[in-house]
Amino acid sequence: MKCIFCQIVSGEMSGDILLRNEHICAFRDIHPAAPKHVLIVPNKHIASTEELSNNDRDVAAELLLAVKEVSKLEGISETGYRIISNCGSHGRQEVKHLHIHVLGGAPMRNGLG
Repeated sequence: MKCIFCQIVSGEMSGDILLRNEHICAFRDIHPAAPKHVLIVPNKHIASTEELSNNDRDVAAELLLAVKEVSKLEGISETGYRIISNCGSHGRQEVKHLHIHVLGGAPMRNGLG
């Protein structure tokens, strides 16, 4: 069975998609932790940063470049935002598909959690 993010990328499940290209897909989080909360995922299923390989350099670069584009689309590039990527159980990764959270739209709380 495909993970939920693979289903959104493939169109099997709906998502509020903001940006898509050959390597990544960006969509709004269904349970936002900030006024602006977007997830950016690779189109290819990669479980976490630990599974990235040298063959995934284009994907890794596109993930970070998409952060910049999403911040502009969401109107938070000027005021700032936080990016987070959780990895593994201790990192509290809930969906086993590499993803970057882009959070903004209000001042962030202090701390990392």
